[in-house]
Amino acid sequence: MSAVVISAQDVNKLRQVTGAGMMDCKKALSEANGDFEAAVDILRKRGQKVSSKRADRETTEGVVFVKTYENDTKGVIFSLGCETDFVARNEEFVAIGKALLEAATAKDAASAEALLAIMHDGRPFSDHITDLIGKIGEKIEVSNYSLVHGEKLAYYVHSNLKVGVLVSLSNVGGADYNAAGKDVGMQAAAMNPVAVDKGDVDATILARELEIGKAKAREEGKPENIIEKIAQGFVEKFYKDSTLLNQQFVKDPKLTVRQYLDSLNKGMTVSVFKRVSLVAE
Repeated sequence: MSAVVISAQDVNKLRQVTGAGMMDCKKALSEANGDFEAAVDILRKRGQKVSSKRADRETTEGVVFVKTYENDTKGVIFSLGCETDFVARNEEFVAIGKALLEAATAKDAASAEALLAIMHDGRPFSDHITDLIGKIGEKIEVSNYSLVHGEKLAYYVHSNLKVGVLVSLSNVGGADYNAAGKDVGMQAAAMNPVAVDKGDVDATILARELEIGKAKAREEGKPENIIEKIAQGFVEKFYKDSTLLNQQFVKDPKLTVRQYLDSLNKGMTVSVFKRVSLVAE
């Protein structure tokens, strides 16, 4: 039985479809005895093997993607993570991130899983990412995904593309909510608040801060009868440092973020913010 002849045209076609290297495509076609679809599956399986091998690797690099739509009443934010900055700047990596972003807004994807299931060029995005993992040889994953609804949404992405914030504003009136949202997003990107306001702080975090305040007061030798009061003062400082609306506004420290928004339109405030960062903090 004669060996199947693999033409350069077939190799090139497989390369165009899968993005795999020329020699990988030639080997896959040879293994598949010239069957094009079987060769595609072979390359995809190799990609899946790479994905499995690297499943325990950390994706500490990547790009944050964010977009608002439907007259800025909805927005999505997520990170497309990889292992090295070199891959984060790869054209194909960025291109699939942009395609994911467009699909997320077009289909109202409610989760990363829903997004990866969306069909793109006849196949789910999860398959395209598996192919890219096989080609590049790094773990690639969508994470930190949020779909947000609100009165008006705006966003900020830092110049390194590794930190982004999606902000939902309410009671905007006639204010320039895009500019306000960008300012608030920049604030959240820089100051990393844990919650919007005092009432949004997780009870566990609050209890921990209270205990730290008490412990510090005791270390300083404060009388036991005023320990609770001192600890409450410690918590109040925590609120000012760590809740978005109570932080000093970085662009004008004479104001809090709440006061800044109120100056633009009475009662204007932040309903929700989603901060995504690929930077070690």
